[in-house]
Amino acid sequence: MQIIYSDQFSQWYVGTGECLDSIVAKRQQSVLSVNFATSSCSVRSVQARFVELWLYVIQRDITAEMKEKNPWHRPLIIFIAILIALGIIALVATAVVQNKPLQPQKYKYGIVLDAGSSHTAVYIYRWQAEKENNTGMVQQIHECDVKGKGISSYSSSVERAGLSLRECMEEAKEEIPIWRHRETPVYLGATAGMRLLRKENASVSDQVLSSVEGFLQTYPFLYQGARIISGQEEGAYGWITVNYLSDNFHKARATMGALDLGGASTQITFVSQQQVESPENSIYFRLYGKDYHVYTHSFLCYGKDQALKLAMAQQLQTSDLPLRDPCFHPGYSQERTVESVSSSPCVSGSPALSSHANFTHVGAGNGTLCHSAVRRIFNFSHCEWGRCSFNGVFQPPVEGQFGAFSAFYFVMNFLNLTSDTLEESKEKLGQYCSTPWAEIKQSYPHIKEKYLAEYCFSGVYILTLLEDGYSFTSDKWKDIHFIKKIGGSAAGWTLGYMLNLTNMIPAEAPDAPPLPHAGYVTIMVLFSLLLVVLLLLCLKLFCWPACTRSKHII
Repeated sequence: MQIIYSDQFSQWYVGTGECLDSIVAKRQQSVLSVNFATSSCSVRSVQARFVELWLYVIQRDITAEMKEKNPWHRPLIIFIAILIALGIIALVATAVVQNKPLQPQKYKYGIVLDAGSSHTAVYIYRWQAEKENNTGMVQQIHECDVKGKGISSYSSSVERAGLSLRECMEEAKEEIPIWRHRETPVYLGATAGMRLLRKENASVSDQVLSSVEGFLQTYPFLYQGARIISGQEEGAYGWITVNYLSDNFHKARATMGALDLGGASTQITFVSQQQVESPENSIYFRLYGKDYHVYTHSFLCYGKDQALKLAMAQQLQTSDLPLRDPCFHPGYSQERTVESVSSSPCVSGSPALSSHANFTHVGAGNGTLCHSAVRRIFNFSHCEWGRCSFNGVFQPPVEGQFGAFSAFYFVMNFLNLTSDTLEESKEKLGQYCSTPWAEIKQSYPHIKEKYLAEYCFSGVYILTLLEDGYSFTSDKWKDIHFIKKIGGSAAGWTLGYMLNLTNMIPAEAPDAPPLPHAGYVTIMVLFSLLLVVLLLLCLKLFCWPACTRSKHII
């Protein structure tokens, strides 16, 4: 009897209806031949028995055939498996080296108190603990203005200097997590107001600092000292702040100059391509692997408040009373004491002022005459250097972009002059100064009259200082950017001060990732494609020979 099953016809062919007693099977070229002795049985039983035999023989012979025809297949599969494993290890290792595992962010904090001449401000900074030496990581998270005047105003009641800080320091305790208090540094830097007080009475200035120091040490923070910083430091730290926040150091871009104006002093700081003739105005920095030779100077007594006293003293010496001041609005009138002007160390020693006890300060509101009055407080006639700004101080020509902050910004922003040209600013300011005082008060009812009355003078003083003092001509005026904050952090010296004391700006460039982002992505893609190819090759060796084989059984 012959039983045939063929893939080509998908049919059974049965010669007799007898069953299999003995079977000898052999598979040749996809055809299965079966010889057997028969006994009585149904055709269905023969079919079932044959299918079982067919499946067993096919599996047995395919395995034998692979071993016979491909004796090398086992080492090849092992080699491919090793390659796949190495590829997976390489992908994981590259990802680990390139990117650290994600962890909950841990922050550190720092507190800096800016003890200025007119007020004190408390700034709280935060940065990621594991990235202390990378630029752009330190951010200001809180700012608190201390109520009242600056600490230098407490010369007659020094114990109140420290107590004045209570409200803002309590806010600092709330802003900073309690488990970070003990490791959070606190710095206090006193500026021009305390420099003037020390110049006038060094003993009293020390007592004021001691009052502040004792009060700050009662808080659970890491107290790092209170001191009077120099004008040169104030200018340099302001320059560091604006360029750090602008990411100019880390990206090795052209730096931005810094223009700072306070109540008692003003600073100008920038990188000059020319030689700085005066050694006392030159500072050298090495930041992120690059050298910076910086020009800086601080003019004590030329902050806007002290400049106003200088201008009034000049007018009192040369004008009749009542004092008709072109820098105050028409209709303005205020009784003042001579002592309120002459008590400042910046104007003390003028004998002509002692003959008057009180005077009436009357506004005349004339921008042109105000400019002339302001120019008289500068000395442009004396210079021992190749070129000077004013008062015989060397200054190279201004170059590059400048950030003007603090009172520069607040005054110009109030006057809406931050984006105007120099000529437009002069014209608008002249119109503002000539506006009657009653109209000004009606337009700004929520601003204290003391500050409101001085905006005309402050605006004219800023234009005169920048144009005549620092030599920002009409062409260079567009290089001045009046800024309050950069990326959420206040522009000023405090951030630069903290960065310097905590060594968070490295002298050399910080380590970069092993691969640039584009190279990292390219390598990951190539490794992935290689793994896909290896997997397909492995599938071909395992499945395709068996799956594509046609089966013919005879």
